[in-house]
Amino acid sequence: MLDVVEEKLKVTNVGLTFHNQRTKRSLRVLDGISFGVREGELVSIVGPSGCGKSTLLAGVDGLVGFDVGEIRIDDQVVTKPGPDRGVVFQHDSLFPWRTVRQNVSYGLEIQKTLPPGEIACRALQFIELVGLKGFEDSFPNELSGGMRQRVNIARALAVDPELLLLDEPFAALDAQTREFMQFELLRILGRAQKTGLFITHQIDEAIFLSSRVVVLSARPARVKEVVEIDLPSDRTLDLKHSPRFSELFRHIWALIEEETSKMNLGVAGEGAST
Repeated sequence: MLDVVEEKLKVTNVGLTFHNQRTKRSLRVLDGISFGVREGELVSIVGPSGCGKSTLLAGVDGLVGFDVGEIRIDDQVVTKPGPDRGVVFQHDSLFPWRTVRQNVSYGLEIQKTLPPGEIACRALQFIELVGLKGFEDSFPNELSGGMRQRVNIARALAVDPELLLLDEPFAALDAQTREFMQFELLRILGRAQKTGLFITHQIDEAIFLSSRVVVLSARPARVKEVVEIDLPSDRTLDLKHSPRFSELFRHIWALIEEETSKMNLGVAGEGAST
């Protein structure tokens, strides 16, 4: 448990319905979702495939508007994307014609708030933070998948966001690299002292990274349970073999399995109407 109790992010009663103009059908995707993320913690969101996790994250980023409810960051209502949020996607979105240094500098260049010399120093600071010192002048095609995601994280952190949004950032990596990057992400966020919201399909990843895990129901997504992860804050990968970790895994798996069964039985379709 964190001593800090202030909420950096507050999601209140968020609901969203998609309307298909071609078929004239409507689909309720999110229904009354509420949770908060305290300053300095990382919270993960899990749930059945297709339940709306990434849609919810897009709403936090300001890319999607909601029918009802609101999202606040530092008590400011989110209405559009802004520099207070940094985003890391599943697939790297690096510019192939720019070096690591130039990719990390890109957001700072767009903001136009710092002189070139300070931008260069800040880029190098975060390149070193993510463990890529010595690769500043490499191009993306000269890096491994894990290294490219490190560049993505460095670029997102370089603009000093209030909230880091991560949408399955390690999904495209092999299993060994993924585990290593989980450990590295904890180190990086701890050093940068950032607040994070993490989307994943991997229950063990959510448990290992998070102080709390928000489990969403089948569509239309609601908060089924917020699971407190009462594990030591100083975590190593060996923690995944502990009895308490296994207990948390089984509990969250059971919650998701119950919701997946509803989807397979067609219950989740009750959110759709003509």
